[in-house]
Amino acid sequence: MTTSKMNAKVDRFIGRADKWQEQFENLRMIVLGCELTEELKWGVPCYTFQDSNVVLIHGFREYCALLFVKGALLKDPQGILIQQTENVQAARQIRFTNVQQILEMETTLKAYINEAIEVEQAGLKVELKKNTEYAIPEELQSKFDEMPDLKTAFEALTPGRQRAYLLHFTDPKQSKTRVSRIEKYTQHILNGKGLNDN
Repeated sequence: MTTSKMNAKVDRFIGRADKWQEQFENLRMIVLGCELTEELKWGVPCYTFQDSNVVLIHGFREYCALLFVKGALLKDPQGILIQQTENVQAARQIRFTNVQQILEMETTLKAYINEAIEVEQAGLKVELKKNTEYAIPEELQSKFDEMPDLKTAFEALTPGRQRAYLLHFTDPKQSKTRVSRIEKYTQHILNGKGLNDN
């Protein structure tokens, strides 16, 4: 079996990692053994098949992970795929805290990666929730009633921008926090900007 070509940017990423270095190196060798193209995207190693993102390697404080971009479509016979938060629709992770776990799971990991490649070859897509399936918090609805221009401007935003705002506005448990977030971003929405646009 051939191993794909290593990317110098990923060499630097692993060399600079202050944690999980050995885990990253082992995960990298497993993924490269599945003949994917190695790139650095979003500041982390990303492995692609015919320009489609298949799997990423990344580290957090408590664990490092293999993230399957369309993990929601994988069969997951071992029950090891984790949905990072309830709002993540497509991606799924397999998490590790030590090298031994990675070595013991090598065969399983290759099977999951190969299935992820098959998902790409088949052109499968994750059915994402429509924004209409996200609840509009009553504080935002009140603001819409008070300012019809705001509702119009909100509906003119791209679905991704609408979703980001809805998630940001519904996140706080207290109503006053939701109200202050809505107030903070009202002008942003009226200007046609997304949550993170300047």
